[in-house]
Amino acid sequence: MNLYMTAGTYDFLERLAEKHSKEKMVLMTGEDSALLVHETEGKTVFASPRKFEVLESVGSLGNPGLIVMNNIPVTEEGRPVFEYRFKNRAGKIESSPGFQAIRVLRPIKSNTYVILTAWEDEAAFQSWKDSNAFGKSHGAKTEESGQSIFSGKSYITKYYISE
Repeated sequence: MNLYMTAGTYDFLERLAEKHSKEKMVLMTGEDSALLVHETEGKTVFASPRKFEVLESVGSLGNPGLIVMNNIPVTEEGRPVFEYRFKNRAGKIESSPGFQAIRVLRPIKSNTYVILTAWEDEAAFQSWKDSNAFGKSHGAKTEESGQSIFSGKSYITKYYISE
């Protein structure tokens, strides 16, 4: 499965989604712009998207709520270690109240992985962040070689899906 993202004005992306209504697309709004996400086994209809391979998928996107994207720059050498960690994670997020979906996204043409999570609302996400499970899953990890697998600082972007 592939996931593609493109940004733009809400009106433009809404028209694009309506034009391709048979495709699995989700329109969301952020602080500064809108984002259209396209999940497909094939190619995207977007002209110049951010491209990802879906490594893990739980739940469905598109329900009203909050989308949180943890953008994590990873070195080329660190990719196998990073992916191994996610494949062997405890999976506690799925049982969190208000959790809707998760996508672990491997970048096709960049070094920034995206961990996309969907929540019923901001309060559900905040409860997860305040939980012991979050602390355990986001604890400091040290590498045997002493080298970091990260090529930069991670950052969060938030979007909202309305009804």
